[in-house]
Amino acid sequence: MFTAARYSRTVGIPAWVWFTVAAVAGVAGFALLATDRAQRTARNRERRRWAALRGWQFEETDHVLPTRWESGAIAYYGAGVAKDVVAGSTFTADGRRQVYVLDHETSGKVNSVLVGVRCRRALSVVVELWLPSVPFQRDQMPDLLGPVGSRYAFVSELPAARKLITPDLVDAAEEIGADVTVVWLENDWVMAAAPPNSTPARLERLLRDLGELADVIDPFDADPESDTGGEVHRPQFGRKP
Repeated sequence: MFTAARYSRTVGIPAWVWFTVAAVAGVAGFALLATDRAQRTARNRERRRWAALRGWQFEETDHVLPTRWESGAIAYYGAGVAKDVVAGSTFTADGRRQVYVLDHETSGKVNSVLVGVRCRRALSVVVELWLPSVPFQRDQMPDLLGPVGSRYAFVSELPAARKLITPDLVDAAEEIGADVTVVWLENDWVMAAAPPNSTPARLERLLRDLGELADVIDPFDADPESDTGGEVHRPQFGRKP
């Protein structure tokens, strides 16, 4: 039988060295796990306090919420699970809109913080705006429209997307920042994927930027007959709209 002791004698390394290496590796792995857990606990407390200050709802876990969307970061990473979810509404220049902020977790790892601002009406086209530094290629990738500011646009329907992408939309998208890998428009949502370590202050700025983008594609004065006077949908955890 080829044992560790026999192998250690063969190469001239004492067996106790191998056991020491294994023990150190185990301790290091435990330390990394403990550090990750501590960071997630701190992030949970920080997110919970932020929601309380804004008067928003907070939920630790929601398995259904990520299924609201199918494009952008959801298509790239998979539906996964929503962790440390904040739901509420905020004011934009055009009125009050529903918002979600959540940690997007897949395979036990938070890959991004998803931030969404809801429009009053659904779009007929999906638009994904990716940073060129991201390896965004995947199965069933939407059609490439081309550069939109500093990002590349992939869309579900080219003619409809060309009408939607105006200079105002490009300017609003450029304000979002290079730390956001993808911004996408899907149904009645404007979504973005921020880094996992994003602070409430960064998320506040991102919400404002997404609100401006929502005002561009969904101005409240565009269709006065369907205007609800700024009414927004009540947030629902664990339920699709």
